[in-house]
Amino acid sequence: MLPDHDKTLNNYNIYSIIMTATKRIPVSETVWSEISGMKEPGQTFDVLLSKMIEHEKKRRFIEDMDRIEAEGDFVEFKP
Repeated sequence: MLPDHDKTLNNYNIYSIIMTATKRIPVSETVWSEISGMKEPGQTFDVLLSKMIEHEKKRRFIEDMDRIEAEGDFVEFKP
C-alpha cells in the first residue's frame, strides 16, 4: 500500500496528464453552429476535428502534387 502522500502525488500526476491534454479553442457562434452541424450522432469534436485535419492534409498533398506536376521539369525514366 502506498503512503498517503504518494497516493496524492499519483492522483495529481494523472490529473495533470489529463488536464494538459484538454484545450479550449475560442470560436464564434457561427463557427460553433457550423461545426456542431457537421458532427455525426455520438461523434466527439475530437474525432470530427481529427477527420477534418486528415482531410485537409490529403487535400494539401494533392494540391502540392498537382502544382509539382504542372510546374516541374521531368526527365524520362529509362530502366
